[in-house]
Amino acid sequence: MSKPILEIKDLRTHFFTDRGEIPAVDGIDLYIQPGEVLGVVGESGCGKSVTSLSVLKLIPQPPGKIVSGSIVFKGKDIVPLKESEMRKIRGNSISMVFQEPMSSLNPLFTVGHQIGETIRLHRGKSHKEARIHTLDMLRKVGIASPDAILNEYPHRLSGGMRQRVMIAMSIACSPELLIADEPTTALDVTIQAQILDLIRRLNEEQGMAVMLITHDLGVVAEMCHRVAVMYAGKVVEEGSVHDIFKNPLHPYTQGLIQSVPRMSETRERLYSIPGNVPVLSMSLRGCRFAARCEHVMPRCLEAIPHLSQQEEGHSCRCWLYESTQEDAV
Repeated sequence: MSKPILEIKDLRTHFFTDRGEIPAVDGIDLYIQPGEVLGVVGESGCGKSVTSLSVLKLIPQPPGKIVSGSIVFKGKDIVPLKESEMRKIRGNSISMVFQEPMSSLNPLFTVGHQIGETIRLHRGKSHKEARIHTLDMLRKVGIASPDAILNEYPHRLSGGMRQRVMIAMSIACSPELLIADEPTTALDVTIQAQILDLIRRLNEEQGMAVMLITHDLGVVAEMCHRVAVMYAGKVVEEGSVHDIFKNPLHPYTQGLIQSVPRMSETRERLYSIPGNVPVLSMSLRGCRFAARCEHVMPRCLEAIPHLSQQEEGHSCRCWLYESTQEDAV
C-alpha cells in the first residue's frame, strides 16, 4: 500500500460557546490514499463538515479551534502552519467544493474573474493565459458555451451551473486532493447524476484523491472506494464499500443501511433509527450511540470503545466486538 496523501490522527476540533465547550470532532483518525475516493457518511451534525473545514484550517476562530491532533498532507503536518502558508495549499494542492456554491462564489465578480484569480494567484499566469485556462476548465466540467458563461455573474446561473463553476475553480490548479462537501445538495436528480459523474471522471482521469462528504448512501455505493461512518464527532466504522454494505458491524451503520428504501420491497413505513443525536458536551460519557442502540450494555454507558480492526481493512467502534478490550478514556 502506498503512503496516504492525507492522514488525520486523533483530530479534535472544539467550539467554545455560551453553553460550554462543544467537541464537534472528537478524536478521529482517517486516511486517504492517492487516487482514492473516501466517503464520509453520517447524519447532520455528526462532524463531517467540521472535519473537512479542519483539513483546510477554515474553522472560524473564535469560536472554533483545533485543540489537538495532526493533519498530515504529503508527509507534512499542516496544523502548525501559518495562514500565509495555508493560502499556498488551499486551492492549489487541496481544493474544496462547498455544498452551496452561492455562499462560496462572490456575487460582485464574474465567473471568469473568480476562476482566473485562482489561476493567477497559484500559477503566476498572465491575464490572457488565465483566461485561456479558465475556458479550458469550464469546458472540462461540461459547460457547452464557456465564452458566454465567462462574463456572467453567479446569480444569473442555475444551481447546477454554479456547482460546475465551483468545481472548475476547484480543479483549475490540478489539486491532488479534492474535498466535496455535499456537492449535490438542493440539485435535482438529473443534475446530481451529472455532477457525481463529473467528480468520478476527474478522479479517474487525473488520479485526484477525493474526500466525498455526504449523508446519501446511494451516492457512497456508486462513487466511493472506502467509507468512514461518523456519529456525534467520532468515526464509528470504517471499511471498503463492499464490507460496509455487505457486512455492517456497528448498530448505527446497520440502522443507516436499513433506512434506505428498496425498490424490491413494499413497506407501509420506512425504518428510522429511534431517538435523537445527543447534544455534544465535554461531560458526555460512554458510547455516543448508547441511548439509541438496541444492543446497549452497562459498559456502553460508562466507557467509549476504541476503533479497532475486526477484519482486514474493516474497523468498528463497538463493545459488541470488544469484549476483551480495555476501557477507553
